Amino acid sequence: MASHTDLAQLLEQGVEGKRVLVRSDLNVPLDGPADARVITDDGRIRASVPTIRALAEAGARVVVAAHLGRPQGAPDPAYSLTPVAARLGELLGRDVAFARDTVGESAHESVAGLEDGQVAVLENVRFNGAETSKDDAEREDFAARMAELADVFVSDGFGVVHRKQASVYDVAKRLPHAMGGLVATEIDVLRRLTETPERPYVVVLGGSKVSDKLGVIDNLLGKADKLLIGGGMVFTFLKAQGHEVGQSLLEEDQLDTCRAYLERAEASGVQILLPGDVVVDTAFPSGEREPEPRVVPATQIPADCLGLDIGPAAGADFAAALADARTVFWNGPMGVFEVPAFSDGTRAVAQALTGIEGLTVVGGGDSAAAVRALGFDEAAFGHISTGGGASLEYLEGKDLPGIDVLED
Repeated sequence: MASHTDLAQLLEQGVEGKRVLVRSDLNVPLDGPADARVITDDGRIRASVPTIRALAEAGARVVVAAHLGRPQGAPDPAYSLTPVAARLGELLGRDVAFARDTVGESAHESVAGLEDGQVAVLENVRFNGAETSKDDAEREDFAARMAELADVFVSDGFGVVHRKQASVYDVAKRLPHAMGGLVATEIDVLRRLTETPERPYVVVLGGSKVSDKLGVIDNLLGKADKLLIGGGMVFTFLKAQGHEVGQSLLEEDQLDTCRAYLERAEASGVQILLPGDVVVDTAFPSGEREPEPRVVPATQIPADCLGLDIGPAAGADFAAALADARTVFWNGPMGVFEVPAFSDGTRAVAQALTGIEGLTVVGGGDSAAAVRALGFDEAAFGHISTGGGASLEYLEGKDLPGIDVLED
C-alpha cells in the first residue's frame, strides 16, 4: 500500500497555531421540519470526534468541512449543518463556531476568529454546485477558495473517499495533507478483509438491489468461504433459480448475472446460502395500515405478496452459518428493519455477529443504522464502518480517489 502521512505523524510535526481543514463525514439522518431538524442517529458525528479533538488539543485551529444530504448545489435549510455543529460541540465539550457559508464572508470571519484549540464548522459544502461538479476546472476553483481557509488538510470523511469531489480530492492537491484517524482505521480493516482474512470468512449481503452489490459479489466469490444473501436482493436470486417471487422486489435484467454467480460459487466451492423462508405482506409498510406479516417458504411466495424480511428459520440458518466464522463482513439489512414486524431477520444476523470471536465488520450505511436502531451495543462488533458505498467500492477492488490523492 502507498505511503500516507497519518494523523500521528502530523501531530508530531506540530499543528499549534495552524489552520487545519478537516473533511469529515457528518451526513447524518435528520427528522422534523426544515427549521427544527432533529438528528436521529449521531453515529457519524461521534466517529468524527477523535480526530477533531486530537487536533484541537494539539493547538490547531480546526475548520470542519462536511456535506449533508443532496441539496442540489444550492442552499436549502432542510440540509443545513446547524444541528450537526451543535451536536459536535456537545460531544467535544467545547463551543463550536458555525459559518453560514462554505467559502464566503461568514466562513472567512469564522476562521479568522479562531484561536488555538478552537473549532469551526463550515456550512454544507454541497450548497455549492462546484463541490460535486464533473468539470475539473469548476471543482478546482472551488477547492482553491476552500484552501484559502487553511494551512493543512486532513481527510477524515471515509464515507466520501470514493468520490472525486472538491472538498475530498481537489483540496488535498492544494495543501499539505494527512489521513485522519477514522479513515486510517477504515482502510486498515478493509485491507484485512481483502488481503489477510482469517478463515472461515463469511460475507453477509442484504439491502434492496443486486445491482448495488454486483462488483463486491464478483470480487468476493474468489475470497470468501460463504456468502449469505438476504434483503430485497434475494428475490432476484430466487427468481434466477426458477421460483416465483410474487410482488417482491425483482431486477429482471440481473437474472442471468445471478445464475452465473450461483454456478461460479458451486464450481469454486463457495457456499451461497439463500433464505429458506421469508416474511411477506400484501403491501409495503406505510402509516396507513397495520402490517400483516406471515411466514412462507421462500419457494412459495403468494402471487399477491411481497417479501419484506428473511424468515425465522432463515435467521437461525444464517446464525448457524456464522457461528464458526473468524472473519465476517456484513453490508445491508435482511429486511425492512425500520418496521418491527420485519426486523427480526436483521436482528438475528446482528445478534450472531456479537458472538463471534474473530473480526466482525458492519459495512456502514443501513447496516450500521440498523445495529443502532435495534439497540445493540456498538462495542460488541469489531468495526462499524461509517461508509457503506466507500467500503463496497474498496472490496470491489476499485481505486478510491480520496485515498489515492493522499499518497506521499
